[in-house]
Amino acid sequence: MNFEYSDTAKDYLGRLKAFMAEHVYPVEQQLAHTNHAQNNHGEWQRWQCLPEIKLLKEKAKAAGLWNLFLPDSELAQGLSCADYAPLAEEMGRVLFASEIFNCNAPDTGNMEVLYHFGNEAQKAQWLTPLLAGEIRSVFAMTEPDVASSDATNMQTNITEDGDHLQINGRKWWTTGLGHPDAKIAIVMGLSNPENDRHSQHSMVLVPLDTPGVKIERMLTACGDYDAPYGHGELSLTDVRVPKTNLIMGMGKGFAIAQGRLGPGRIHHCMRAIGAAERALELAIKRGQNRVAFGKPIIKLGGNLEKIAEARMAIDQARLLTELAAWKIDTVGVKHAMTEISAIKVVVPNMLQQVVDMAIQMHGGAGVSHDFPLAGFAAQARILRLADGPDEVHKGMVSRLELKKYLK
Repeated sequence: MNFEYSDTAKDYLGRLKAFMAEHVYPVEQQLAHTNHAQNNHGEWQRWQCLPEIKLLKEKAKAAGLWNLFLPDSELAQGLSCADYAPLAEEMGRVLFASEIFNCNAPDTGNMEVLYHFGNEAQKAQWLTPLLAGEIRSVFAMTEPDVASSDATNMQTNITEDGDHLQINGRKWWTTGLGHPDAKIAIVMGLSNPENDRHSQHSMVLVPLDTPGVKIERMLTACGDYDAPYGHGELSLTDVRVPKTNLIMGMGKGFAIAQGRLGPGRIHHCMRAIGAAERALELAIKRGQNRVAFGKPIIKLGGNLEKIAEARMAIDQARLLTELAAWKIDTVGVKHAMTEISAIKVVVPNMLQQVVDMAIQMHGGAGVSHDFPLAGFAAQARILRLADGPDEVHKGMVSRLELKKYLK
């Protein structure tokens, strides 16, 4: 593995940093406060897309910093996973920045599903407007009534009825469900119970205005609705869509999910590393500028050692994540499963520790919306559950490790 970024990655990273410095950081606090003011106790019908975000999206398009995640030079910038990784890190320094470059979850994962597994009609109807940033999407997998850490527990059922599919069930933690631009959901459900456990589920495209689709409520995460990017609970009652909305085929849900989650975890983890870098930067500046008991607080309470520990932890996490990205590019997702699962444990835990240290350095200000630290803390804690909890990923790593010693 070459530890040096490619010339392509360096070029895009330089341009992205310049864009962030000129256009994003100056409005970060203002937009964060405005978004937070929209929360309205979960009244998602009143949430709005901020015009400033739309303007920044147009500027990003004009600057050629759009759809950076997709390795297709006709539809996007054609960057490899390894080349995209440092760009995701830079975006991660500001909580809402990835949307500006059309690189936000869950749209990136959904676009990858459509790109790799969708048919031409599905791509024309949904991938094209998603790539253009005209609409947003949600991914409906997790359910409230089962332990979704084992995705084979899913109870939402998908049945064939002539030329249609009928869907009944309940989903939650569907990120972005209350966003005004959310138009389409990829719904995963039980379709072939007679098959082996990893061939029983399918993914179906369900427009959110389909009869029987109902947003029951938006959910708080760590006490915040995070408008308009938050998470919602969705019911599907006798929802009917054409069979042409089926992705790839009946029983192919888990095969699609594996292709979706590999690069997606790189994106999540590199954004989290960017958040950790920002938290460390803020901690150092705060620690140097604030004085208590006659000394800068960075020299009190073992804070210098904590800064060193944060530096080492971030660099270790980055190297592991970049190794996973390199393996995805060179040998494929199937041969990078240990690293993909490992980073999903290592990185959010690292971010949680670094942000906690930074919050402590900031005192009361650290848990307010005057700094991004409280948002980073929520991000870290949620990531330890999203896309599978720590325990599931540790189980995967241990199984793959033991497999090396089986004769």
